[in-house]
Amino acid sequence: MLLNKCLSNPSIPPIPIPSPKPKSLITHRIQTPFIVRSEAVDAHRGKLKSEPSASPSAAEKLFGSAAGAGPYPGGMGPHTGRDPSVKKPEWLRQRAPQGERYQKVKESLSRLNLHTVCEEAQCPNIGECWNGGGGSGGEEDGIATATIMLLGDTCTRGCRFCAVKTSRNPAPPDPMEPENTARAIASWGVDYIVLTSVDRDDLSDGGSGHFAQTVQVLKNLKPEILVECLTSDFRGDLQAVSSLVHSGLDVFAHNIETVKRLQRIVRDPRAGYEQSLSVLKHAKFCKEGMITKSSIMLGLGETDEEVKETMADLRSIGVDILTLGQYLQPTPLHLTVKEFVTPEKFAHWKDYGESIGFRYVASGPLVRSSYRAGELYVQSMVRESKERQS
Repeated sequence: MLLNKCLSNPSIPPIPIPSPKPKSLITHRIQTPFIVRSEAVDAHRGKLKSEPSASPSAAEKLFGSAAGAGPYPGGMGPHTGRDPSVKKPEWLRQRAPQGERYQKVKESLSRLNLHTVCEEAQCPNIGECWNGGGGSGGEEDGIATATIMLLGDTCTRGCRFCAVKTSRNPAPPDPMEPENTARAIASWGVDYIVLTSVDRDDLSDGGSGHFAQTVQVLKNLKPEILVECLTSDFRGDLQAVSSLVHSGLDVFAHNIETVKRLQRIVRDPRAGYEQSLSVLKHAKFCKEGMITKSSIMLGLGETDEEVKETMADLRSIGVDILTLGQYLQPTPLHLTVKEFVTPEKFAHWKDYGESIGFRYVASGPLVRSSYRAGELYVQSMVRESKERQS
């Protein structure tokens, strides 16, 4: 690894590091109709369905909500709750996941005992992605996609927008997971894979070593595969960032999630705007040619000027790829949707983002940070970068 050289490089301006915190996740894009499913899905969804009647202490621990405030047992906070009279607009309506490919994907994932963000976070695109249909323009491209989580399915943080289950002390990582996951992915014959994970603040390196080991094994097995890592902020630990950047990955992704003003409302207190910027900045300048990527959720009460400010801040540290999507409330205990942003407005943000220098912007109501739209574009971007360096 070039870790020490990277950390001591005087050309890299010093970056202020707020209080530590970690995060990680794993996604894989598949050229076949087979992907990964979590065995814990049914049990987890049952938990979510019963969440509104959870005890007040559970709600308070997770979101700091005020018990008894509002119509939901367990209590709503000032930013949570759901108005049953508010309906989703037509452009957000998705058909229930079905189809032969979808079923094959579920069966494949179950056999591999891998966790997916698709199911754990209740992604609305699960049917589209697993069936390999509907690229950025709605066309079918045959590329089946799934997002797999490393380091288990339980997060140590409690962000108010996320439906992934949480715990202060999740089960220890499976030491064989990097080897088993890499071998499974290599056997699928995919060209592009995204590795992601839950936050693991309980681990000294936030799980970066687990990430790096998975990438290294995968690259050894299949050198030509392109690997994107959608990571946590590792509590702002830049050494953890460096070790992962130099593991052989092609794209380093970390989500800033929302505008600066809303960070403390939307994200766990251990996350932060400046900390996320520091992680992305270090990943970019730590290794020549590293492609970086981030994501913003809209509909949480942000203003246009705040979105522009966030986009400008990401461009100022060299972020190459940006995704923007609509925030959707997973349960009444999560943040309330403030606005359903129109497809026309998302199109505006795509044009604006590319006009200020992002190399690619995926922007739409159902776009997610690990969304399949633009994947082929990113592939060509990575290969062009490697050709310039060779």
